[in-house]
Amino acid sequence: MAGIEVARIKADFPILGRTVRDNKPLIYLDSGATSQKPVEVLDAERAFYETSNAAAHRGAHQLAEEATGAYESARARVGEFVGAASENIVFTKNATESLNLAAYAFSNSTALARWGTRVDPRFQLKPGDSVLVTQMEHHANLIPWQEVCAKTGATLRWIPLTDDGRLEMSALEELIDSSTKVVSVVHQSNILGTINPVAEIMARAHAVGAVGVVDACQSIPHMPVDVRALGADLVAWSGHKMLGPTGIGVLYGTGEILNAMPPFLTGGSMIATVEMEGSTYAPPPQKFEAGVSMVAQAVGLAAAVDYLEALGMQQVAAHEHALTEYALLLLGHLPGVKIIGPGQAEDRGSAISFVVEGIHPHDVGQILDNMGIAVRVGHHCAWPTCRRFAVPATTRISPYIYNDLSDIDAVVEGICEAQRFFKVAS
Repeated sequence: MAGIEVARIKADFPILGRTVRDNKPLIYLDSGATSQKPVEVLDAERAFYETSNAAAHRGAHQLAEEATGAYESARARVGEFVGAASENIVFTKNATESLNLAAYAFSNSTALARWGTRVDPRFQLKPGDSVLVTQMEHHANLIPWQEVCAKTGATLRWIPLTDDGRLEMSALEELIDSSTKVVSVVHQSNILGTINPVAEIMARAHAVGAVGVVDACQSIPHMPVDVRALGADLVAWSGHKMLGPTGIGVLYGTGEILNAMPPFLTGGSMIATVEMEGSTYAPPPQKFEAGVSMVAQAVGLAAAVDYLEALGMQQVAAHEHALTEYALLLLGHLPGVKIIGPGQAEDRGSAISFVVEGIHPHDVGQILDNMGIAVRVGHHCAWPTCRRFAVPATTRISPYIYNDLSDIDAVVEGICEAQRFFKVAS
């Protein structure tokens, strides 16, 4: 576990010093849902509100200038973190909005084309066209595409899963063809932990002229990611999973694609000219940022980037890999426990879902909660994945930089306690 000093890191997170459930020390293992926030992020947001709070891009007074500068500096900082230019970074309220922005580009373009408006043909869909996702998608990268297909008559396809939680890559040859207009896939599964070969999938998408989209919510917070190396046209992720505030998400897009896409939300701040007969739009990224900007959240996200970069994303990834290996080893040797997803740590993240024979996942989660251990239970917004593995739900641990091996030991002890409580043989 060399490289990450967990005790020092935990001291930066005020919430991790609290107790829960009859004064038990909090063990937080639900970072896949949302991460905790270090003092540096909390201070950055507070400092903005105390010194420079104003609407960005909307005033000529000093506070407005400072707010605009802080907002655009945060955009540049976030872009630098993932290897992107500032103008390729769009701020949204969360990754779900980022993915909906991408999806609405297709339904909006299709609707506009029906009325004779000139739009980029890559974003027009019709019956006979297809949209490809995977069977392991979070609902945020599935339901928007279901809606697009329902509105346009396009067909939704998906890459199936193998029994060990990997993509059935041999199916790509049949699934990606001349009808494919969009390929939208998750980089790292939030339920299975699987890290997918997205660069290969994006290359196949581009070979047939399809637009490629990647959901990177579970990868960018946990490993070094250069969005350009992913090969995607659009990449979505959220701030709250990478130590940043809630209320801010990100959409990276290539300049060519962002220029070609119609806006999703319209109103103030995203316009060039407005007349009663019609309007023209500002260039990206402003074209996609209608309304008052989330300046404080952007400032907080930039502070989160600074914190992660000070640790080093290679070190973050190595730390999580060690935790994952340890957890897979211990859970894999527990009688009655089945891991849902890859059982080996190669090409796998730290989100680990499992079921305990004879005990509902919610009951396992309740026993762990009573011991002060916060985990996630349910279908994890990935219901089709649960159905693929014939489980109604799972218990999931998702450790991060502030967890160590003792936290994994505590989970194992909690599972054994659940088996004793429900009188299940262990």
